[in-house]
Amino acid sequence: MTAGWRVLLVDDQPLLRQSLAMVIGHEPDLEVVGQAGDGAEGMLLARATRPDVVLMDVRMPRLDGLEATRRICADPVLRGTRVLVLSMFELDEYVYEALQAGASGFLLKDAPPEDLVEAVRRTGRGESLFAPSILTRLIAHYVAAPRPERPAGELRRLTPREVEVLALIGNGLANDEIAEALSVSVKTVKTHITHLLAKLSARDRAQLVIAAFNAGLVRPR
Repeated sequence: MTAGWRVLLVDDQPLLRQSLAMVIGHEPDLEVVGQAGDGAEGMLLARATRPDVVLMDVRMPRLDGLEATRRICADPVLRGTRVLVLSMFELDEYVYEALQAGASGFLLKDAPPEDLVEAVRRTGRGESLFAPSILTRLIAHYVAAPRPERPAGELRRLTPREVEVLALIGNGLANDEIAEALSVSVKTVKTHITHLLAKLSARDRAQLVIAAFNAGLVRPR
């Protein structure tokens, strides 16, 4: 079977990279296209291989995972590439910075193999890695510091219904819950999300959650 998702591994621990490569390589729809030991090498390999998903460690020599993530997500050549950050701790502050830099989510390094392969697939499809409520909690923790709200700037290009959908995404609702709240089909919700991604120049749902926070659409918890 031809691989569905092409994966680049970036981590300074060779044994961990090999373990990840073995797990991913066993899946018929996943393919490891390269391995790098630091962010600088990862950037070069990303441009050379154009992977669908980069599994990115945070702490590495030369160029760390945060800066590498920022550069990959800002590179127009790699517009189709999504970054999944690897972390030792669920609430590691570096994870929040990586999300702000454009990463699609994060995965704990001790996650079970089945969680790893599912995370790669979901990241490749542009979905949230975790349940929306968990993603909301993580991003809310990072953006909790006072910031100027920019609702006009964030919402100017959106229709009223798109604003509703964005608000519900920011407040942690999954697609089926949004459909129920708005009395529309899940297919319609997915269409609105596609429009939101395009209008807000967002790569995935994680960035839509951040946009909802920045626009003041998220209820205080």
